[in-house]
Amino acid sequence: MLCAISGEAPQVPVASRKSGTIFEKRLIEAYIAENGRDPVTDEELSTDDLVELQTARTVRPRPPTLTSIPSLLSVFQNEWDALALETYTLRQQLTQTRQELSTALYQHDAAVRVIARLSRERDEAREALSKVSVHGQPTTNGDAMQVDSPGLSSNLVAKVEATQEKLSKTRRKRPVPDGWVTADALNSFSPVEKSNPLYAGARSLALNTRSDSALVGGKDGKLGVYSIVEKAIVQEMDAGPGSVSDALWAGDRIVASTSAGNIRIFDSGTEVASFSSHAGEVAALALHPSGDILASVGVDKSYTFYDLTTSTVATRVLTDAALTTAAFHPDGHLFAAGGVDAQIKVYDVKTSTNAANFDSTGPITAISFSENGTWLASAAKGSTSVSIWDLRKAAVVHAIDATSPISALRWEYTGQFLAITGPSGLVVQQYSKSAKEWSEPLKSAVPSMAVEWGLNASAIHCLDAEGSIVTLGPR
Repeated sequence: MLCAISGEAPQVPVASRKSGTIFEKRLIEAYIAENGRDPVTDEELSTDDLVELQTARTVRPRPPTLTSIPSLLSVFQNEWDALALETYTLRQQLTQTRQELSTALYQHDAAVRVIARLSRERDEAREALSKVSVHGQPTTNGDAMQVDSPGLSSNLVAKVEATQEKLSKTRRKRPVPDGWVTADALNSFSPVEKSNPLYAGARSLALNTRSDSALVGGKDGKLGVYSIVEKAIVQEMDAGPGSVSDALWAGDRIVASTSAGNIRIFDSGTEVASFSSHAGEVAALALHPSGDILASVGVDKSYTFYDLTTSTVATRVLTDAALTTAAFHPDGHLFAAGGVDAQIKVYDVKTSTNAANFDSTGPITAISFSENGTWLASAAKGSTSVSIWDLRKAAVVHAIDATSPISALRWEYTGQFLAITGPSGLVVQQYSKSAKEWSEPLKSAVPSMAVEWGLNASAIHCLDAEGSIVTLGPR
């Protein structure tokens, strides 16, 4: 009894009702599922037409190759050869995998070494950058002050001395000019005019009261002269690359600094001099009362004096911290610079020696000398208080609570009024010498980044966050 499909004895025999033929069950069911017909008669056939036959299980005979000892030996030899070949292939793959792993580990180790070397070189470069000098000489001690040049020339020293002698003699006897603003007048101040946004990202404002013009610079490196009378930009210059970090008037000339470390001087809109003494952002500028010495401070921990009569660097001094703001004493013999180390460092202008250090509560954001010659106002980052320092006592003699963060400070010419401004508004504090008391004649909600007093303090000009100039005056 053989299967009609395979020709072999079926393990599970079934018979077709249609043709009576015997099939292996699994083979005929697969044929029916595919064709649906009897493979012998070609009649339609389903699995219901199959009848399973009860027979004794048939034992399959051995294949002819396994019926003799030589055949068995041949099969065993083939199996052994296949096993040996497989073992050889696995060993080859293992050797290749080990080589790949060894190469990957070597490359990883080399990459780690390169990263470590680059990190070390980066740290060394940063350290060298913080100690860089004009002449390329490395500093021997990063924490000590170092003068990169012999100091001010004899001509500039004589000018500093003459300016100090002239101004210090007349300062205390100087009367309040006629027509100067009073506390009562300040009480009536309110915003009377606001310009269109001039330069996005503007941080500094400088006023020329003789021409009634203001300097404003933006984050794109553009610098403009805004006419308060004409209410428009009348002159524009390019101080870039980088954003304009500070600007001031040196007579009729314009000086601007940038975040890229450049300082440019313009005369009638034309660049007449430039300097690149700082390795990094120039944070602030200051002009000596003589009008012939310019100072700049930078994040590279240095301050530099320039001779504006010759357009040359006069001296450069390295300090122990990045500097953020600067101001000359009204007599011109002292120079103050605020740092990120919460110190106000005061230097002798002629010798560049450190005369005093005043410790604050945080990085210094603003300083301003009073025209009385004895007081210095300062503000620190994160603080809402203004400290009034007495230079003679080297101590804080008064603290003003501005109730909000402070962006800028500015004393006016007589030393009576101090303008304090920030993102929450403007406050003016008055000190009365006769009463020896402080008062607050003006508080305005005009937010601003910088502030300047107008002619005779008859107006206050503020630079807001949009780059607009807001003028406050009597109603």
